[in-house]
Amino acid sequence: MPKSNADKLKRLRAWVQNYDWGRRGAEAQVARLLALNCGADIEPDKPYAEFWMGTHDSGPSLLADEEENVSLKQWISKNPNVLGHKVLEKWGSDLPFLFKVLSVAKALSIQAHPDKELAKELHKLQPNLYKDGNHKPEMALAITQFWALCGFITLEELKGVLEDVPEIVELVGTASAAQFLDIDEGDGTEKVKSALRSAFTQLMSAGKEMTTKAISNLKSRLQVESQLRCLTEKEQLVLHLEKQYPDDIGVISAFFFNYVKLNPGEALYLGPNEPHAYITGECIECMATSDNVVRAGLTPKHRDIQTLCSMLTYKQGYPEILKGFPLSPYVTRYLPPFEEFEVDCCSLPKGASTVFPAIPGPSIFLALVGEGTLHSGSRENIVSEGDVLFAPANTEITISTNATSELQLYRAGVNSRFFHAL
Repeated sequence: MPKSNADKLKRLRAWVQNYDWGRRGAEAQVARLLALNCGADIEPDKPYAEFWMGTHDSGPSLLADEEENVSLKQWISKNPNVLGHKVLEKWGSDLPFLFKVLSVAKALSIQAHPDKELAKELHKLQPNLYKDGNHKPEMALAITQFWALCGFITLEELKGVLEDVPEIVELVGTASAAQFLDIDEGDGTEKVKSALRSAFTQLMSAGKEMTTKAISNLKSRLQVESQLRCLTEKEQLVLHLEKQYPDDIGVISAFFFNYVKLNPGEALYLGPNEPHAYITGECIECMATSDNVVRAGLTPKHRDIQTLCSMLTYKQGYPEILKGFPLSPYVTRYLPPFEEFEVDCCSLPKGASTVFPAIPGPSIFLALVGEGTLHSGSRENIVSEGDVLFAPANTEITISTNATSELQLYRAGVNSRFFHAL
């Protein structure tokens, strides 16, 4: 392809995943984006879970302006210079990040994503389950209120759970529970982690009959107690999860995790081998280019409890919430501690403009709300809700709105710290 073509912004047709946990029909932001992005009809009873923008083989974006179905991945492989030489040198001729929008109606599985070493091993052993050999650190940026389970609660909080939730003691055993209650912070991190690993593994490995009985007892007890006191947020969540996933060990395991609420504009990042489950809400998500998931609860899909329990870091404590930092009056950046990606949120009022300076790596832009114009060199691209554009490395972009429209736009790109560290 001629170089001039490789310098242009490329409009993309995104890919949608219709996982069962997605919001149904037009109530899903994902469905609305799909309809606007490529003219697809919205089916009212169909779940619309994830809107993918990138090069992953499980959901590749296509170039919108090509007559034939040319994928972004194919086009990049023929024009590798669009990535910039530093990205090309580090990750080869492919995008290192995958950009998404999620519309969550029903809790996702309790899961973790393997680190690179384990991902390669799992992909080699079970390529049908683990689709690639890459790690999958990720970040969720709330666009509505967004709830998630993420990471283990503190030692003191876990002791409170073992004292207050007899059904968990039934499943992990009184000896294991007593051993955990005897530990304190002075015993050292490794001893605490070892006891937590033991208790959590026993819980997740409990037999079906024992699990069903424990959940039934828990449900009955909480229904009685709700007549006498206000249930805690976590107890209410557990009853909510039980309706979605009856008799699932993931229901009870929720007591072990931090229950996190993100307000719009707040973000949560998740490193490899950290347990989590998104509960409800809509978010922008960015991650390393991978689709590897090890699941152990709240799912009808394949569970790999042994792998999940052995791979977790067992770090405890509340996760860091990113609120972003301003790059300009209209642009906020979310910078997780991962090389592969960062996300910018641009909120332009009517009659305003801002500049995204040329950077040494590629970007993907998503227009979420409103309308505006992207100026690149002598070219102009009118963008409105649902439009997705790929910007090659070293492209300066000016974004503007007219007197009648606002624009909210998100950009995913390689983490700027990666370029500064070289």
